[in-house]
Amino acid sequence: MAENTADPIEPPALPARLLEPVPVIVAIAAGWLIAVLLAFTVPALHTWRPITLAGLGVGVLGTSIFLWQLRSARRGDRGAQRGLVN
Repeated sequence: MAENTADPIEPPALPARLLEPVPVIVAIAAGWLIAVLLAFTVPALHTWRPITLAGLGVGVLGTSIFLWQLRSARRGDRGAQRGLVN
C-alpha cells in the first residue's frame, strides 16, 4: 500500500456567532420557563409539573456552573476551563 503523506484536511472554523453559548442558554431556559408556566396554568398538563421544575432546576445549576467557569477563565485562574474567552 502506498503511504498517504498528505496532511489531513482541516475543517473550516465555525463562525463566531455559532461559538457563542449565551443565546443557546437563553433559548433553552426560556423553553423550560414556558413549559413550567404551561404546566401550572393548563390543568390538563398537571403531570408535567415535576419534570418541568426539574428541568428548570438543572438548567439553573448548569448555567451557574457555566458562569462560574467563565468568571474563572476571565480572571485567568489555573483550573478554569479553556476556550471560553477569546
